[in-house]
Amino acid sequence: MTELIDGIETRLAGVRGQLRAADPQGRVTLLAVSKTFPVEAVLIAASLGQCAFGENYAQEGCGKIDWVREHRPDLRLAWHFIGPLQSNKTRIVAEHFDWVQTVCREKIAQRLNDQRPRNLPPLNVLVEVNIDGEETKSGVLPAEVPALCRFIQGLPRLRLRGLMAIPAPADTHEARMKPLIAMRALFDSVKDEFSLDTLSMGMSADMTEAVEAGSTMVRIGSAIFGHRDYGNRA
Repeated sequence: MTELIDGIETRLAGVRGQLRAADPQGRVTLLAVSKTFPVEAVLIAASLGQCAFGENYAQEGCGKIDWVREHRPDLRLAWHFIGPLQSNKTRIVAEHFDWVQTVCREKIAQRLNDQRPRNLPPLNVLVEVNIDGEETKSGVLPAEVPALCRFIQGLPRLRLRGLMAIPAPADTHEARMKPLIAMRALFDSVKDEFSLDTLSMGMSADMTEAVEAGSTMVRIGSAIFGHRDYGNRA
């Protein structure tokens, strides 16, 4: 785990201020990405009113979820899985998380559906899109989105909510906007057919541009929790 870094209160307030400036109407959800940080970081953010948290690693995230539910049942937090998901981890993700933002294969969707406990509501899912066509990045190509959406809509234990993307880093405003605008256009082309309400894009480096392009959810980690030490991850 990354060592807890002082200043979460100040950093979270700064992110919220930046988000309010970009989104005065308050339509965009702030997802605090707590990966590699201890549960104490989640508790600090939760004490400040943050309710939605993102985790990239299945076992680490499930450990935090279990701790919070056992020791702080008063907290009503929404947990989003936002990392690459392998077949051997679908069961624990389906059993613990409220959302999975990285569904990009029918096999993964089917396993999440089959392994979602019947006593829990349907699992909210987003289709991950490889909007830049990067060979090393997961996600379906834009042309493949409708077919995967149709498949997911046929699974009763999943609830299709929208699309998610991680555009390639870029140095200029124009370059950052290009894939974000493309994602918004793709979202608009399918949202009515599939009753979608969530477009998850934008991180610490491109949050303002993502909101400008039409994101409804931004995933912010280091700007809230501080620098991560991946070498220290349990």
